[in-house]
Amino acid sequence: MAVAGGLILAAPSSAAGKSTLTIGLLAAFARCGAVRAAKCGPDYIDPMFHALASGAPSVNLDPWAMPPAMLRGLAAAQSAEADLLLIEGVMGLFDGAAGGGGSTADLAATLGLPVVLVLDAAHQAQSAAALVRGFDTHRDDIRISGVILNRVGSARHAGLIRGALAPLDIPVVGAVPRRADLAMPSRHLGLVPAAEVEGVRRAIDALGDLIAECVDLDSLERLARPLAEASAPQALPPLPPLGQRVAVARDIAFCFAYPHLLDGWRRAGAEILPFSPLADEPPAPEADAVFLPGGYPELHAGRLAMARTFLDGLRRAAGQGLPVYGECGGYMVLGEGLADAEGVRHRMAGLLPLETSFAERRLHLGYRELRPRGPGPWDGPLAAHEFHYATVLSEGAGEPLFDAAEADGTPLPPMGRRAGSVMGSFAHVIARRESSAESGGTI
Repeated sequence: MAVAGGLILAAPSSAAGKSTLTIGLLAAFARCGAVRAAKCGPDYIDPMFHALASGAPSVNLDPWAMPPAMLRGLAAAQSAEADLLLIEGVMGLFDGAAGGGGSTADLAATLGLPVVLVLDAAHQAQSAAALVRGFDTHRDDIRISGVILNRVGSARHAGLIRGALAPLDIPVVGAVPRRADLAMPSRHLGLVPAAEVEGVRRAIDALGDLIAECVDLDSLERLARPLAEASAPQALPPLPPLGQRVAVARDIAFCFAYPHLLDGWRRAGAEILPFSPLADEPPAPEADAVFLPGGYPELHAGRLAMARTFLDGLRRAAGQGLPVYGECGGYMVLGEGLADAEGVRHRMAGLLPLETSFAERRLHLGYRELRPRGPGPWDGPLAAHEFHYATVLSEGAGEPLFDAAEADGTPLPPMGRRAGSVMGSFAHVIARRESSAESGGTI
């Protein structure tokens, strides 16, 4: 299997513009060859833009949740038959979960890939050299191989920074001007609705034009290096499928399913049967399990409440004793009712004793270690991520699905509910969690 060279695009902090630059680079490289993308960490939305820009699915590489063999296998699979693998980092280069674990730097060290630093130059000039020098020497197992200056004010501004960086022998491969009109919007986005696809593609094309003008693509590609110890895709340790024929909800209300999870199920021999709840489609009658991923059901609660064929299909599957599993938004739909942003309650499937609200918003964010209480979708411990604004108004009688802890091991209240063969929680499960002895760190 041919493996492309890879690069990791990182930054000193969030909001430096690395997502916008990644999208533009993917669009520019896609015009002259096969480029593939990946996202460090658990983010769902950036990979959707990656896919639109590159013309191929993106994948998550999460160094906190995934063991090294899985990271290498996923990266190798993504690199196959591509000319370049471009990985977008998360937050700042060294930012991660407890103790900094799971950072973009950890991923770079595991994969043996060079880091290109995106430097927000809007409020600095020669001081950039000290920042780059510090990032280059902070850890012995990674190095900064190149720099892209972002939001430069003028050619003179870019020249001042280039001059200050010259003694570091780290090439500046691009200088992108401030162009607020070309910034990709940060918004409540799922799969891009059909009416918006063309507008988003025009924005991506414009970004690709700008990047092709301002970044030396040839020099950037020459910085790429092959993956270290690339593993074959079949060496991945995926979570086992929920069944042999798994009905998976897939539309703009249920769009947050990790690609590596579904691909792992397919490699294990399971058949994935997509259906659209918003189109009032039920789970396939031949399915022996149902999976409702996360997404944005709170934005479509009225339509889902009226989707009788869908809801009756869920209830029929549950009545037959089939595993019915929901994550985050899918968990909310399995409950009794969901209040939308205006506080209007909509009746949901009624399969779990749960009332949720998007009107009373509070951010729930962070990695989770889960251990199933009794029979669950998978054996534990499990690595997961929680990110939602919905709140639980009530959880009725029923057995919690998981015991939970934060990334540093701090105990959390139990998560989720189980009622017969129906189960769910707000956590997005990523992979089996290695023990501290296996991973070399704390849980």
